[in-house]
Amino acid sequence: MTQLRLALALTAAATITGCLLGPSYRRPPVETPASFRDVPPPATAQPLDSDWWKLFGDPALTALEEQARAANQDLQAAIARVTEARATARIAEADFYPVITLDPERQNARLSANRPLADPEKGKTTSDTLVPFDLSYEIDLWGRVRRSFESATASANASEDAYGVVALTLAADVAQQYFAIRSLDAQDAILRESVVVFRDQVHFVEARYRAGLVSELDVAQARTQLETTVAQEVDARRLRALSEHALAVLCGQAASDFSIPEAPLEPGPPEVPAGVPSQLLERRPDVAEAEQQLVAANAEVGVAEALFFPQVRLTGAAGLESADLSDLIKWESRIWSIGPSISVPVFEGGRLRANLKGAKARYEETVAAYRSTVLAAFRDVEDALASVRLRAEQGDAQARAVTAAGRAVQVARSQYQHGIADYLQVLVAQRTELDLQLSSTQTQEQRLDATVLLVKAVGGGWQ
Repeated sequence: MTQLRLALALTAAATITGCLLGPSYRRPPVETPASFRDVPPPATAQPLDSDWWKLFGDPALTALEEQARAANQDLQAAIARVTEARATARIAEADFYPVITLDPERQNARLSANRPLADPEKGKTTSDTLVPFDLSYEIDLWGRVRRSFESATASANASEDAYGVVALTLAADVAQQYFAIRSLDAQDAILRESVVVFRDQVHFVEARYRAGLVSELDVAQARTQLETTVAQEVDARRLRALSEHALAVLCGQAASDFSIPEAPLEPGPPEVPAGVPSQLLERRPDVAEAEQQLVAANAEVGVAEALFFPQVRLTGAAGLESADLSDLIKWESRIWSIGPSISVPVFEGGRLRANLKGAKARYEETVAAYRSTVLAAFRDVEDALASVRLRAEQGDAQARAVTAAGRAVQVARSQYQHGIADYLQVLVAQRTELDLQLSSTQTQEQRLDATVLLVKAVGGGWQ
């Protein structure tokens, strides 16, 4: 028992005083701008709500987002990866504790009667029952176990941040597909109205042709414009069907069972607070994921350094042994053994140095990836802010152009009816007005998309 107490005391002392090899983690310095270029100072610092899509005030969009959050298969896979990573971290944590196994054994054996030499035991049958508890425990003198657990924990945190990336991307994709459908609804309505107008115009031109007031060329041009617009309207319906199918997959449903009723496009996007650049290091899930991967790589350097030093393990066994089962549980049947074992690396053929060099290189690679992710995050916000501002200016200019084009159509028709202008001028004016109306609707969708991308760029709704 004196040896047992001494071994346990040495184990406790070694664990308490053991050093921790490897560098302590520090976030790499990254140059952070004071403010975003397209945000007037001071920048708004308030975070977005987790249900940021409610800013658009569209109940249908909210319902789709909630459906996608509950049923999207990519998101379910990301949740499973988080669970797997947490389990891996728990496996690494188990190395802090001793491994105890129960290995009961019953053995019957007969010795040969023809054994060489004089052996009083030859020809006898023996029995032995052994019920040992085996113990194995690594004394973490150099921090290998602690660094391994640190790396596994950081990897688990990175998987949670990766889930945030998937969730945020999914919410943005749902919103963009929804706005694409609404834009196509608006375009389809414009084209259907134009088809009605152009069909009436064909009848009008045909009547003038029968009356001998215009040539057959005017009739052909009017019919060409009508059929071209019909083809555009059919294509708009085709694009809407494809967008609806894509949205069905995002929401975790079969395309055949999914449909969205037609509805008008919302007039304009809401304002989204961009925050300040320094917040991106905390608010963007991809930046957080990259940093946790950096923490894991830093800890792996410590694991590689610890392999250069002796590995000390405490092994032991305790239990019962008896030839007769009736004597097994008696005090005299007790057995035990305990003692440390040391494994010292003497010659590894350069394996340990190469392993450490590789760990340091992977850390430097991860540092570069982290900085690249941060720079990309700043660019995403600047791109989104510029798009929000300039798309708004573009939309205002297009609205004025649509008004002017409508006036041009009225003038061209009036002049054609009075014989002042030919029909080509009417066609050009009408085609210009239709193109501007469609383009204005597309710009309205692009403004909504830019707002969604701004939300995504600032890590909206992710904690």
